[in-house]
Amino acid sequence: MLRDMPLAELREYQGGVADPEDFLEFWRATLAEARAAAAPPRLEPVATPLTTVEIWDLTFSGFGGAPVKAWVRRPRGVAGPLPIVVTYVGYGGGRGLPAESLLWASAGYVHVQMDSRGQGSTWSLGVTPDPAGAGPAVAGQCTRGIESRETYYYRRLFTDAVLAVDAARALPFADPSRVGVMGLSQGGAMALVAACLADGVKAAWAGVPFLCDIRRGAEATDSRPYAEFAEYLACHRDRVDAVFQVLAYFDGVNFARHSTTPIRLSAALMDEVVPASTVFAAHNHYAGPKDLLVWEFNGHEAGGAFEDAAALEFFGAHI
Repeated sequence: MLRDMPLAELREYQGGVADPEDFLEFWRATLAEARAAAAPPRLEPVATPLTTVEIWDLTFSGFGGAPVKAWVRRPRGVAGPLPIVVTYVGYGGGRGLPAESLLWASAGYVHVQMDSRGQGSTWSLGVTPDPAGAGPAVAGQCTRGIESRETYYYRRLFTDAVLAVDAARALPFADPSRVGVMGLSQGGAMALVAACLADGVKAAWAGVPFLCDIRRGAEATDSRPYAEFAEYLACHRDRVDAVFQVLAYFDGVNFARHSTTPIRLSAALMDEVVPASTVFAAHNHYAGPKDLLVWEFNGHEAGGAFEDAAALEFFGAHI
């Protein structure tokens, strides 16, 4: 049975996310503060048995000047400067091992794969800590620091995502004028953020993006990670309005409202993790050139290899 809403209703769905008047001002101030605290990025070669791909260990400054790790991969023996694809990781994962995720380097791009602070201990490895403290929270990241927009976990992670683009554009063998960003699920949320806020991004791919129309997600599914919001509010009964006021500054619908970067999103109609309506809300509010892939009989795996092939074609046309 198809989940969420019928497709015809999804195509008209707008959601109910408020757009704070100071949304862009909040993020511009956050990024200016982070950039002021940044140290020069460090790039160290990684020895691997791979013969067609070169790999480096990148350390760059994220939120608060804290060090964030990433892998940089590029085709061996190909003259640059090359176009860049920055990828972001799904919830709970990290950047993985050096020899994973070879698709983009194999296709001729400089591939920067950002680690996610405080994650990377479920389905893929991570090494970047999150040094910031937080108040009471449900297990996971979704309610860490949710007392205010200043302390919320995703303020730190989204800032890292934007500054990863800064670091990628500064690589000596990369073309800073040809940058794409992409990710799936939580990574898709970060791609939406970078499309809106990062300098020099020419195209974005947000596959089944998490954290769009967040209240709808928390109400429509009992799967994690959206269930973390419901679990928190089931305990903190007096904080419902305050929590969603904070979350408006991190909702993908609002980044979509303020973004003009060409983007392709994807939604899966049987997705129990990220309800399709939340993705359609972001797509339907997106201010720039946009396209949406719909996988009618898939869950959170979305398009899988079909989506990879479509992303290769998309970035080939744009960067």
